[in-house]
Amino acid sequence: MSRIVDLQTFGSVFVTLLVIMDPPGALPIFLALTGALTQRQKVAAARRASLVALGVIVLFAVFGQQILTYLHISLPALQGAGGLLLLLVALQLLTGSEQEQHADAGVNVALVPLGTPLLAGPGAIVATMLAVRRSHAVDEYLAVGLGLVATMAVVWLFFRFAGQVHRVLRDSGTVLITRIAGLLLSAIAVQMVADSIRAFVGTTT
Repeated sequence: MSRIVDLQTFGSVFVTLLVIMDPPGALPIFLALTGALTQRQKVAAARRASLVALGVIVLFAVFGQQILTYLHISLPALQGAGGLLLLLVALQLLTGSEQEQHADAGVNVALVPLGTPLLAGPGAIVATMLAVRRSHAVDEYLAVGLGLVATMAVVWLFFRFAGQVHRVLRDSGTVLITRIAGLLLSAIAVQMVADSIRAFVGTTT
């Protein structure tokens, strides 16, 4: 196996992406955004969110630098935009308005904000782009790909069985988790924007 796949690269990519995406931390946000959906829609949302995140990260891993260069977009700008989008979602979670907004959205919440930028955010995109850039052999490229797929499989498992978590927490517990998730997500969003501003300032000084 190690002759086909670079196990060190696989482990590094898997652990790094797993920490960045943080499936346990994203689970309350998934529960909050899919609270108005049926069980079948939640399962579909879990699958779609994972596939969307995988597709976005693969796209940027292969063509990311060319896309950003062509559009004259810097990585700090991408990070800042993702932070602002997450901040809007966090405010909806804190005020309880996410249920009304997403009640008719079906599994489209899997696209935005679950698939991106929550899962396929600037951190995961940049980490994958750097892993691809550091790879020089076929086994290393394969290890990066398998590490990404393994991470998304773990994310899917967390989201897939979110319904069981909801049954344990009940409605009152889910509301509490939703508010806490909104607070944490707002902090993540503000940190992303702050890092973006710090990067901009660093490039101009």
